[in-house]
Amino acid sequence: MQALFHAIGITNVWQLIAATAIFLMLPGPGTFCILTCSARQGLRGGFIAVIGLMMGDIVLMFLAAIGVAAMLHANPLLFKAVQYIGAVYLAYLGCRLLFARSKGLVQDTSGSTRTDFRRSFFVTLMNPKAIVFYMAFFPLFIDPVTQKGALTFIVMGSVICTCTFLYGSLLVFAGNTAAKRLSHHRRLGKLATRTAGIFLILFGLKLGTQ
Repeated sequence: MQALFHAIGITNVWQLIAATAIFLMLPGPGTFCILTCSARQGLRGGFIAVIGLMMGDIVLMFLAAIGVAAMLHANPLLFKAVQYIGAVYLAYLGCRLLFARSKGLVQDTSGSTRTDFRRSFFVTLMNPKAIVFYMAFFPLFIDPVTQKGALTFIVMGSVICTCTFLYGSLLVFAGNTAAKRLSHHRRLGKLATRTAGIFLILFGLKLGTQ
């Protein structure tokens, strides 16, 4: 299989998978977004959030492929603008969780899946670290001699999306299980919701001040 991937310009697919897995396992706003959606709206909300996250990744990978990410990196002012927008959006999501009048992480499957999708999509899209990640990540695994242009990027994107879906699915089941256990403990559920909100706010502050 390694030879097949190398034929289309991917130098080492196993290293690509390992690097992607490590990146996914680093705690970030996307992780907390999936866990929150899974806890509040069950498996449906969780998987919708995963799809939103993947769609955001696809957009960023497309931008990286056509060189927009490189332009952002070369223009500090424009990059800062994207960074601040992402920071404000994450802080906004965190404040909604922190000050929401809810019953903790009790599931409410009647909620809007569009909201879950939109939230996870923009959490990914407005994360400048993800933009830089894909801008620096793609060249590491591309052989300039055997690469096939768009086909190479599409295959790499498919590998990354597959890893994201598998890891996201684990988070969905973890969040759903946590919600079921916390459904009988409202105070603990509220504490978990507030904690998730605080983490999102902290991520926003970190992005806005670095």
